Amino acid sequence: MRLDQTTLELHSRGRGSYDITGEVAACVSSAGVVTGLCQVFLQHTSASLMLCENADPQVRVDLETFMADLAPDGDRRLAHRTEGPDDMPAHIRAILTGASVQVPVAQGRLALGTWQGIYLWEHRTGAYRRRAVVTVWGE
Repeated sequence: MRLDQTTLELHSRGRGSYDITGEVAACVSSAGVVTGLCQVFLQHTSASLMLCENADPQVRVDLETFMADLAPDGDRRLAHRTEGPDDMPAHIRAILTGASVQVPVAQGRLALGTWQGIYLWEHRTGAYRRRAVVTVWGE
């Protein structure tokens, strides 16, 4: 059994989704695991990870539109505003979408579907540095 863990430093330019599939795939490749699992865990509470369509970027635009209606910035019902009007909505979005993804490893590669990619989903409006722990284990 092999076990490998790497921390990726990811950079966002503000609210939106960022394809990190290549960075995660590189971690899997360097781990030397042929068959196993890859877990990616984001160490933040105002951004999230998602498996999403990778062919049509309009899918991710539509997700942003949906989230803007679900958890709008500056919602007067929300008390937590420590870091600005996008702070609590970012926490809500992150809780709803999740901090980790798990993908099988097959033949030494991520066993993603044809139209799947792994994305950092930044929920804050400013640019941020984010850390993701990538753990790969298997044979």
